Amino acid sequence: MAYSPNLDVFPVDGKVAETVGRALRAFEEAGAQVEEVKLGITRSQRELSDVWSRLYMLLNLQAIENMKRDGIDLFGKHRDDFPPEYMDWVEKTNRMSGLDFFRDQAVRSEVYDAFQNILGRFDLLVTPTLACPPVDNASDGNTIGPKSINGVEIDPLIGWCLTYFVNFTGHPAASIPAGLSDGLPVGMQIIGRRNADFDVLAASAAFERLRPWQDNYRICRERPLEA
Repeated sequence: MAYSPNLDVFPVDGKVAETVGRALRAFEEAGAQVEEVKLGITRSQRELSDVWSRLYMLLNLQAIENMKRDGIDLFGKHRDDFPPEYMDWVEKTNRMSGLDFFRDQAVRSEVYDAFQNILGRFDLLVTPTLACPPVDNASDGNTIGPKSINGVEIDPLIGWCLTYFVNFTGHPAASIPAGLSDGLPVGMQIIGRRNADFDVLAASAAFERLRPWQDNYRICRERPLEA
């Protein structure tokens, strides 16, 4: 198993890193060989999150345009229902050129090649799921994460999510409970080779047997709900 504590580019909160590092020992105790690796990604985390946001927004705009064609104008009657961060990316993406799109696809290919290189030598790649502890869920539906971690500025929309790299690459992945930090859950992401979904599920099931998390569900059951 390859282990990347930060996918080369993310600032990761110390408590998250400690919890995931402790969880990895369960695999080692079961006989797995775990090796910390560098993927060779040289782009900044901010550049990569911007690329993902543009590529994702293109798909959104296409869907919204199709709905408008069918008589549902979301940006007309419901424009004020969208979070301001979302609309900001709408405006940025609308200004993209065809050349911008192909440049972003080249960056996406770089990330894909980095994953393929590691997973050509290892069966699985393990990372934290998020770079920070859980964030507060906004009551207005506009939940965002921190603007910085460990003093490093990040994109508050997805700059704290180590999960969007597999949206670039198409590798199968699962996020499983790694443990608790200050009573809050920390996730561990398990990424497999292309089309090797079974390996990801098998590793997830093995970890659940080694470090059962069923009892932690009581935290949610016992938490009082706000009126």
